[in-house]
Amino acid sequence: MQFDKIRISPTTTRNVRQVEATANRLVRNLDRVLGTLRLGGRKAPYDDLSYEFLGGPADVLRKKHYDKSLRLLWKAEDAAPFLGFKDCTAVEKQLHEMALRGMNDEERAQLARLSTREYKDLLNREYTVREKQAIVGILSAIGHGEAYAWLVSAQLLAEVQSTGARAALTMQVLEEAKHFLVLRELVRAFDVEIPRLSAPEYLMLEQVIKAKGTEKLFGMNVVVEGIALGIFGMMSSFPGLEVLRLFHLDESRHTGLPNNYFREFPLRDAQRKHPLRRLRRLAMLVPALLLIPTLEDDLAELGIDVFEFGGSVIRKIGVLAKRNNFDLPADTDTLLGLVNKALNAYGDVARPGHVQRDYISGETTKGSDELEVEGEIFEGKQASARAQRIRGAA
Repeated sequence: MQFDKIRISPTTTRNVRQVEATANRLVRNLDRVLGTLRLGGRKAPYDDLSYEFLGGPADVLRKKHYDKSLRLLWKAEDAAPFLGFKDCTAVEKQLHEMALRGMNDEERAQLARLSTREYKDLLNREYTVREKQAIVGILSAIGHGEAYAWLVSAQLLAEVQSTGARAALTMQVLEEAKHFLVLRELVRAFDVEIPRLSAPEYLMLEQVIKAKGTEKLFGMNVVVEGIALGIFGMMSSFPGLEVLRLFHLDESRHTGLPNNYFREFPLRDAQRKHPLRRLRRLAMLVPALLLIPTLEDDLAELGIDVFEFGGSVIRKIGVLAKRNNFDLPADTDTLLGLVNKALNAYGDVARPGHVQRDYISGETTKGSDELEVEGEIFEGKQASARAQRIRGAA
């Protein structure tokens, strides 16, 4: 390409550059002083000299979360065509058509059933009105949580170090937005009233969004995402809710983000063990315990013991907290024992003839793929070849 170049004075160019360099030094030095005195200064944690956010590149985090999330970025148009989203590219639509041609008649018929306007009829055939209310009551609880997750993950962008960590959080922001929007449409398709946030969940989510710094990772990626993992794993085998398996896979990556982040930027002992921080973490966890009784009626309608669900979820939250060095006022085993005693004590009062049980060892996640995903997260088991194909290489 040819350009008609314009001649300018070399002296003028040199003078402009000198003035700019002087102004740059003055501005940066002033901000440095103000920052040292805690009077302001530069706020953005970005190093424009090295073209990186503070903390460096952290390419391992980028590869494990940003690159992997892009590979696994599912589209609602393909996974839940009955919801009306149009988010597939032309290439993705072509691949979908190729996959459709490779299906047998039974697989094709099942897909067609979920790809038409008959989806609501399917829900009406599969569920009574009360069952639909129960499903909506449970899914809306985590649906409201996705709204907070969207906000909190965006706030965390300014709290984590390194380019890789910000790339990882960017993917979580994108996925939380998708979770909120798709889950909202899914819940609305049931054509029953959608309840508001319960008081325990409201208290929990408000504490999470008000948490400082990386404590938000405990509130969101350990507590809230731990609950979400339990709900999606429990309900993804329900007729018409198969898309929740994709939510479950996303949440599994979200729960793994703090562990990967702290490998590169470990919590200091003061952050881990400070008594006030420990109490604040417990304060975020307590409403999750109070949430359990509010779900009992709806879970019971679906044949699920709320104590088994609560024990399963709290156990997983405890594992995640311990793995990420988010110390609590007591060690994990002691706290889990206390939770089990509390569930049994409530059962003694609320359930005639209640028999003491170890609810903490319960498991309400269904489906082989979901169990394998969680087995790798919580027990270190390797996922099957099928699960690896779904989730992609790390």
